[in-house]
Amino acid sequence: MIIVTRLGNGVAIAVNPDLIERAEATPDTVITLVDGHKLVVEEPLTRIVDMVRTWRASVAAEAITLSRYGAGTADDAADVTTADRTSHETTFGRVLRLPSREV
Repeated sequence: MIIVTRLGNGVAIAVNPDLIERAEATPDTVITLVDGHKLVVEEPLTRIVDMVRTWRASVAAEAITLSRYGAGTADDAADVTTADRTSHETTFGRVLRLPSREV
């Protein structure tokens, strides 16, 4: 979930980025959900895009980490070797269908 602030009353609301159809700056930022509901928020459009991008990256990274290393602690992640990270990043690229940087 991303946290945005309703324009006018300043109430913070959590929005599931998977339900966002589009966001527009008109000049206020309007988020349209897939069910047609509209949210007018204080955050600028570029901030909304950054929040959604960060959220999606965190979800993908967490899924890969859990599938690779299990449900360990943050301390366990610090023990991961460089070779493990390279393998992990290659897997991450395949999941997201990124072009390979392998030679």
